[in-house]
Amino acid sequence: MAIRSINPATGELLKNFTDDSDREIERKLDLAQSAFRDYKQTPMTLRSQYLKGVAEILTDSKSEFAKIMTLEMGKTYKSAIAEVEKCALVCRYYAENAADFLADVEVKSDATKSWVKYQPLGVILAVMPWNFPFWQVFRFAAPALMAGNVGLLKHASNVPQCALAIAEIFQQAGLPEGVFQTLLIGGEKIASLISDDRIQAATLTGSEPAGASLASGAGKCIKKTVLELGGSDPFIVLPSADLANATATAVTARMLNNGQSCIAAKRFIVIDSIADQFEQLFLEKFQTLKVGDPMQDDTDIGPLATPDILQDLDQQVKMAVEAGAKVIYGGKSLPELGGNYYQPTILTNVPIDSDIAKEEFFGPVAMLFRVPDIDAAIALANATPFGLGASGWTRDETEMNRLINELEAGAVFINGMVKSDPRLPFGGIKRSGYGRELSIQGIHEFVNIKTVWVKGF
Repeated sequence: MAIRSINPATGELLKNFTDDSDREIERKLDLAQSAFRDYKQTPMTLRSQYLKGVAEILTDSKSEFAKIMTLEMGKTYKSAIAEVEKCALVCRYYAENAADFLADVEVKSDATKSWVKYQPLGVILAVMPWNFPFWQVFRFAAPALMAGNVGLLKHASNVPQCALAIAEIFQQAGLPEGVFQTLLIGGEKIASLISDDRIQAATLTGSEPAGASLASGAGKCIKKTVLELGGSDPFIVLPSADLANATATAVTARMLNNGQSCIAAKRFIVIDSIADQFEQLFLEKFQTLKVGDPMQDDTDIGPLATPDILQDLDQQVKMAVEAGAKVIYGGKSLPELGGNYYQPTILTNVPIDSDIAKEEFFGPVAMLFRVPDIDAAIALANATPFGLGASGWTRDETEMNRLINELEAGAVFINGMVKSDPRLPFGGIKRSGYGRELSIQGIHEFVNIKTVWVKGF
């Protein structure tokens, strides 16, 4: 499989890369296993120093890393800067909190003394996507390495420069050789890696088919997995909401990362009594969005990551129209801009029982639904196989409690857009995956939660 770095804003080939040979993969697996034997004994204070060093490198060179991201996958440069800063934040968070998260927990039992002890598992395979090419990796790596595990990264094949830069950061920070390595390989190599005895567990962020494939392989080998997959997040606006704030946030939430985010709001569900007003405000804000060169500060939306993603999105919009949807803004690609650009698009009148209404649109396309009341809003929000995040807008406490308790999602945000935060667990339910990243729950995913029972001492 060809591993190439291509600028999605221009179609320019930036660089070709040679896949790791089977021999090189074997060498890296051996190195990882060997590194784990020593690294698991490394004092927590030293691990913390390493992670703080990683955070310092990220902060000092954020413009360099941001440029790599923008050139390889098209996110705006200003958002890439923010992504690098967030990676530094998660490294500092675990450097400062991991010791407490992994401290022994005494439990009263029939023993003289009993407690819960947390110990690392070993080599963890991380299969990561292109849309947040630094953040997705660091939110895995920071807790995993602080817990004493070692990491092998199989990154998306369209962001090889990002993958290599990340491995170099860990090396520069002084982590022992083999503690974090990048594999330049195609997806066809994942199955053999999962079955390798040196790999103890795996995590994947990506598509539902990719997650199912990895989980199936890991299941055959009885290995732990964490999956963060797709989402078709609802954004519910009720009559009591601050409509101006809700609408402004709705646009930001939909256009996050050029619309290519699992937790971007995708289905906007608005009560009939305020739907006309919301639609007008929504449309006005869409009309002001600037599509263009992602390196420019005034650009709101850059290109989609690949021509295939652009083609798939365009086909989805056409299918929605065929099903009865109406395009009130956008609805077409922008080949005149020279890259993988698509207009910000608003679809209305999408039949709620159609297949397309339940799909994830991975690009700057919003579906706007009108419903009579909160009962219908919650029912429609839950009428999808996904369950990653949900945003609800209300100033009524009863409505707030209903949204929190009845929405089927791994996260519910009230009067704010769904986002990840190192202090809060992140993950989904249903076909959005399982397991959690971030917070104390994230660091506990890849450890042996060992029961210790002692009598007579």
